[in-house]
Amino acid sequence: MESKLTNKFIFKSFVNWTIWNLALYNLENMQAPSLVKMLGDIREELYPGDLVKQQELMERHLPFFNTQPFLGAIIPGIVLGMEVEKAAGADIPGELITAIKTALMGPFAGIGDALIQGTYVPILLSIGLGLSSEGELTGVLFYLIIWFATMPAFSWFMFKQGATLGAKAAELVLGSNVKDKIIKSINIIGITVVGAISCSYANLKIGYTYTAGEYVLDLNSVVNNIWPKLPVLLAAFGTYYLLAKKNMSIGKVILVYLAIAIVGTLTGVLAP
Repeated sequence: MESKLTNKFIFKSFVNWTIWNLALYNLENMQAPSLVKMLGDIREELYPGDLVKQQELMERHLPFFNTQPFLGAIIPGIVLGMEVEKAAGADIPGELITAIKTALMGPFAGIGDALIQGTYVPILLSIGLGLSSEGELTGVLFYLIIWFATMPAFSWFMFKQGATLGAKAAELVLGSNVKDKIIKSINIIGITVVGAISCSYANLKIGYTYTAGEYVLDLNSVVNNIWPKLPVLLAAFGTYYLLAKKNMSIGKVILVYLAIAIVGTLTGVLAP
């Protein structure tokens, strides 16, 4: 069977990713809707007339996904390559595609943010500011020209390489008896990455202090010295309980924590 991974086919998906990767951005799904859009536009080409398979394809990529849009373009490329192989009849579990996507999104987000937003953009801006020190438009034009001359091409390169790598990665696991081990290992990596990212950004401070004369005991410092970020870990367990055991939606969980934050801050139990 002739491969669907032609330059035209890959470019069509790349354009979708580029235009929509920051659209419909929300706390529950982040960039996932852009993957659904990307794959939704080619669902008929992958599964002609099979509505069930098309629905499974799009549902598979609706859960949370977030990465750096340019360097991280390699990930939707990999997803595209593996989905094409799966649609062509390859024995690729949907869990494997999801696990690879989850495992890669954190590292590429961190590297991409450091290299592009943290290094490349400041360098271009500093040069542009120097060129416009007297109010000229030269610096603005310099930034726009260099940015649009480099980043779309770089993103396309990463996406196309990802699509090719995705197909090859699929071939590597075909007929392999270690497929389940690969899925399990990558799932563990993905969970670890997501947990580490959550811990890095989340912060929960205990506001209670005990005072006796000149002695002041800051309970938050004591807890964090014994077990750093223990309140965040307990909040994570609480979130799991509400989602998995009480079947709450993300929106309701956010409202619960919003109420806890307001009451805790007003009573002094939590510190801002």
